[in-house]
Amino acid sequence: MLAYYYIWYTEGSWDRAKTDYPSLGRYSSDDSGVMRRHIRAAKRSGITGFIVSWKSTPVLDRRLATLADVAREEGFTLSIIYQGLDFHRNPLPVDRVAADLARFEERYAADPAFSVFSKPLVIWSGTWKFSLENIARAAGPVRERLLVLGSEKNTAGYERIASAVDGNAYYWSSVDPHRDKGTAAKLAAMGTAVHRHKGLWIAPFAPGFNARKIGGRRVVDRRDGETLRRQHTAAITSSPDALGLISWNEFSENSHVEPSVRYGDRYLAVLRDITGTPAPRLSPLAEDSSGTGASGRSPTGPAVAGGTMLLLCVLLVLTVRRRRRPE
Repeated sequence: MLAYYYIWYTEGSWDRAKTDYPSLGRYSSDDSGVMRRHIRAAKRSGITGFIVSWKSTPVLDRRLATLADVAREEGFTLSIIYQGLDFHRNPLPVDRVAADLARFEERYAADPAFSVFSKPLVIWSGTWKFSLENIARAAGPVRERLLVLGSEKNTAGYERIASAVDGNAYYWSSVDPHRDKGTAAKLAAMGTAVHRHKGLWIAPFAPGFNARKIGGRRVVDRRDGETLRRQHTAAITSSPDALGLISWNEFSENSHVEPSVRYGDRYLAVLRDITGTPAPRLSPLAEDSSGTGASGRSPTGPAVAGGTMLLLCVLLVLTVRRRRRPE
């Protein structure tokens, strides 16, 4: 379980477009002490890593380096969601994207803090705004040492770029399980398409959504954790290689699970409950998913191995008990 994490906050950020605030106070993303407390709280809730929002700027480079130092010390993993669109939702110049990916590769490709998969993971946000040729041009030179995933919103979008990426992570923060009845089927179809191409599939789930302060209209009620539970079930039944929790601290869209003034630590308690119970039975993978994915491991390997071990233990106990019976 990976949670999307934002390092864009200054103390003044909390004065704009917010209806809730962190229990830790109106922090700056330069504060390594806050980062450490975030990581420790996340680990206690079953979160195994952060997907950090980043593109190369002096401020974000500095904050990412600090976060990597803390994560390394805490035994926590990091990945990147590369922000390929500008403030107006237009694509960045492809040369800028290529340079940023190369910079990240040079700095972090061998860093153990980014070892969540066989290679460090970069999700390219906004791939739907780029041509296949430009995606291949920017991602191609770094794919030997990095996993570069698209962020497409449907199977057709993913199929368009599948040859140039190592999978897909769908950032769907505003889904409403009470109104969007086809959620589970859509995620399952996307998982099947990604696995057919031997890619990594990261399925989204969120506790709720409310972006009216920044111009949004849709509101997804949290329903005291029911929304998070239902979205988790839909996500995990799509046979993901990882779950992408939206989010740790996206307070402008109110999708945060970080302890806050309004909700306390309610949503970390829900996460602990979810991660402390057996996972739902997985749906079938794609027709060719018996092979390994881009991570070099079969997505179902741990589950199958765990089930086999449990069966062997049961058989061993029954055999021992049978032998101990008097003749």
